[in-house]
Parts: sequence; structure tokens; C-alpha cells
Amino acid sequence: MKKVAYIGCLGMIGVITTEFGVIGILPQVAEHYQISIEKAGVLLSAFAMVIALTGPFMTLLASGFDRKKVMLTAISIFLVTGVVSSFAPPFWLLLLVRILPAFLQPVYIAVAIAAATADVTENKKNEMMGIVLGGIAITMVTTVPLATYLASKMTWQVSFMIQAAVTVIALFAILKGLPPMPVREKKSYGSQFKILTDRSFILSTAMNFLMIAAWFSTYSYFADYLTKTKDMSDEMVSYMLLLFGITGVFSNWLSGKMLNKNIPKTTALFLSGTVIIPVLLYFSDGSTIADIFVIAIWGFFYAPCFLNASAYMISAAPQSLAFANSLATSFGNLGVAIGTTVSGWFIFCYGVAITSWVGAAFGIAALAMIGLRSFLEVKKTG
Repeated sequence: MKKVAYIGCLGMIGVITTEFGVIGILPQVAEHYQISIEKAGVLLSAFAMVIALTGPFMTLLASGFDRKKVMLTAISIFLVTGVVSSFAPPFWLLLLVRILPAFLQPVYIAVAIAAATADVTENKKNEMMGIVLGGIAITMVTTVPLATYLASKMTWQVSFMIQAAVTVIALFAILKGLPPMPVREKKSYGSQFKILTDRSFILSTAMNFLMIAAWFSTYSYFADYLTKTKDMSDEMVSYMLLLFGITGVFSNWLSGKMLNKNIPKTTALFLSGTVIIPVLLYFSDGSTIADIFVIAIWGFFYAPCFLNASAYMISAAPQSLAFANSLATSFGNLGVAIGTTVSGWFIFCYGVAITSWVGAAFGIAALAMIGLRSFLEVKKTG
């Protein structure tokens, strides 16, 4: 099933380029529309909030349809978004067309993972899931830095043109590369909702939300943070996004292997970066070489966050993989929205340098959730 996983990964690149490609161009977008950076950040937080509020329900509604058709429908809407956004429409329309594909983003992710893991042994499922979600790390090393670099040389609309181009390639790959994939057995809604009463799953959900909020408290304002606190040019920021992604591709692969051995420890290890990175950023101040080194480490810790979050949540509900995955996507994006919004408020009050410490606070709370779940499970089996 590696072919299915790699095609799912390609589609993921298109999906994530649309969601996070805007991060590197937020300052240019804010300048074009004559709005503050916090208001421009709504392009990211609103997208994430729609996913958070509708993801599980949309996934349940789509759970009985042919997986290939669902993936094609989702990717087609992402293509429309890229095309319309590239024309620099009024800000309200730009926001609207960015919100539309958010309704189907968690559906795409859940269906792609379900398709990739459908006919593999239990010990290979995390690896297949890692390939699909590896599209996130690959995006950070390819389309996001490329879009940021070209936007610095030309215009910010180029970023959306790249999003559209990647989505066309993904659409073609799904259309030609995947066979029809009808659902063999549709689980009842009741059997899937049952996981919402499990304490371990509830704690895992809280951990997911807090961990993603921790990372995106700073990452959402990556470009603004580096230009204002580290005096980097737009071009230099694109190089840093590339470096960020390179280390992330390796760590995403490594995390997929480590998750097969111990999910809680792997998740906690990479999550610890939310506390380590702010300290390193503080002490690297004034040294460009040190800043570059810290950004490489930052990318290493950050990249597997969605993979770790999904694996951690699914480990508490292995019998409802697709629904658990959609909840992981939804609460992860709620973390993106809340992390971006809370951090934006702190930026307004104290400046962009505070964002990494906001992330550390969320990160400590997420680590506490891992500890609490482990305590409950030991108590339950003891």
C-alpha cells in the first residue's frame, strides 16, 4: 500500500501548502491590504477554526463514500482556492475562499490515512501514516520556502500560484494513480462516538490541542518574528524556512520509526522542543550563526507534531482510526487557531519577541497531559 500512501502524501503537500503557505507572506499581505499583522493572521486562524469546528462531523458524513472520490473532491476545492487567491481579490473574498477548503481538509487527511493503512499489518500502520503525514514536512522544505522566496523577489500572489500548481499535480496523481476505493464496512456513528467517553482519549485530545497551540504560537508569525527580532530580510527568511524544512523531513522520518517502539516517549521527546527552543532563541540573540543553528533544531522538533499528535490520539482509540484521526486534525487546528490568536494578542501588547514564551507555556501544559494519561493508565493496569 506504499503507492497509496505516497499519492496521499502528494495530496497532503497540496493541502498543507494552501494552509501554511501564507505564513511566509503574512507581512506582504498585511502591507498590501493596509492591515496589521495580527489581522492578516486571521487568514491562518480562520482556516484552522473551521477545521476545528466541522472536521469530525464532515469526516463522519464522508465515511461511507468512495475514498478516491472524496480525495478528488477535496483537492479540487483546494485548487479553486489557489486560483482565486492568486488574483489578489478584496480581503473579505480572500478570506472566504481560504475558508471553503477548510471544511474538507480533515476529511482528506482522515481518508488518505485510512486508505494507506487499510491493508497493512499493525506494526506498519504508523509507518504508512508517517508517509502520508510526511507531506507536511516535505511542504516545509519545498513549496513553503519556495513560495516565500519568489514572493520576496516578485509579488505575494506568486505564493498562491504555486499552491494551485501543486494541487493540479496532486489532483492528476489521485485521478490516474488510485483505483476506486469503496468503503467495505461503514461503522455506526454510535460506535465511533463512544471514544469520546474514554478518559485516555480525552487527555490525548487535550495534549494534541495544547501541543499544536504551543508550536503555532511562534511558527504562525515565523516571518515577522525573524525580521523583527533577528533583523533578517525577506529573502533570508525564505532560506530559514528551507533549513527549517530540511531538518524537519529527517525528524518526521525518524519520528515515524520511533513511534513504532514507544508512542508516549516519542511524543514527549519532540514536544520538549517547545520549551527548549525559546531558551535557545533567547541566548542566540546577536549571533546570526547561532540563530541559524537554533532554527535548524526548531525545525527538527516541530516537524513531526501532527504525526505525533495523530499517533498519540489513535493509540487511545485504535478501533476508530478515521474518526480519531479527524478529531486529531480538528483539535490540532483548534490549537493552530488558538495559538495564533493568543500569540497575536501578546504581540499587540508586548511585541513579537514574546511569542516563543507563549509557546513554552502551552508546551508545559501539553507535557502535563502526557504525564496524567500515563499515570491513569498505570493506575488502571496496576
